[in-house]
Amino acid sequence: MQYRTLGRTGVQVSTLVLGAMNFGRIGDTTQRDADAMVGAALDAGINLIDTADRYSDGQSEEMVGKAIAGRRDDIVLATKAVMPMSEKPNHRGSSRRWLYTALHDSLRRLGVDHVDLYQMHRWDPATGDEETLSALTDLQRAGKIRYFGSSTFPAYRIVQAQWAAREHRLSRYVTEQPSYSILQRGIEAHVLPATQEYGMGVLAWSPLASGWLSGAVRAGREITTNRSAVLPERFDLTIASNRARMDAVERLAVVADEAGLTMIQLALGFVTAHPAVTGAIIGPRTMGHLESQLAAADTVLPADVLDAIDAIVAPGTDLAAHEKFDTPPALLESALRRR
Repeated sequence: MQYRTLGRTGVQVSTLVLGAMNFGRIGDTTQRDADAMVGAALDAGINLIDTADRYSDGQSEEMVGKAIAGRRDDIVLATKAVMPMSEKPNHRGSSRRWLYTALHDSLRRLGVDHVDLYQMHRWDPATGDEETLSALTDLQRAGKIRYFGSSTFPAYRIVQAQWAAREHRLSRYVTEQPSYSILQRGIEAHVLPATQEYGMGVLAWSPLASGWLSGAVRAGREITTNRSAVLPERFDLTIASNRARMDAVERLAVVADEAGLTMIQLALGFVTAHPAVTGAIIGPRTMGHLESQLAAADTVLPADVLDAIDAIVAPGTDLAAHEKFDTPPALLESALRRR
């Protein structure tokens, strides 16, 4: 396992991160499964576990808490807030009122007295940066969190939050968690330059592109992955962007074969090759998934392989731009453009 410094914090974290989104109802993963995967990941050298209050409505945090019991000191523990936790209007967002409640709920579910990294799951346009950063700074000073970060923020919001922290003399976001894979490279054009400018750590989610790069999706085969059952439109080959992805996958498979790599090794090696990226978040649903992903722990792609990938999917390109989660709200809602 390789280790890198998380931004400028001095904390050393593994380049593969165990993501717990599939723990619980989302991935139909039991506590026994979670215990086994957490144990195997830690034994393999992974020391960062990432979850969120939203995952299976808190069930993921509960399962992670039970799985790490007795090993807390070995783990850099990360969770997230902001996403709706009920139909009530104030059970979401990044206001001081909700973050205090959400964090204490997460600590209770995890069975710990602090988390190492507390992340804002999405940018909350209803809440000002000073409000959020001041709440997070106070929680940090109270010892409930060690550091805090953002997730899936547009580049301009990353910059704005850094400015607000400096302007109001508050602690700042030290990490960003964006979606990044061979098939979705748009953040290379804007987000990653911003994180590098501010010395932020980057924990990339969906490095296997929702299973497109797992090796299970190939032309001429029936697509039967768990994600395709949940989000069938993302794998519907009557849609042009999905046909473009399939074409890229077939060409990437040739690159992987010629390099003596699995598709998973190619995909994870690509993400961790970028100098701005600290680690790639893997989200196994089964022990078999975890084992295949751990095989990429020490993968380092040579320059010719990276060049071949660039020739298939150009740097800064998203093959499915409509699936991005950091699009400014005004591009999604006409009323915000025309009022």
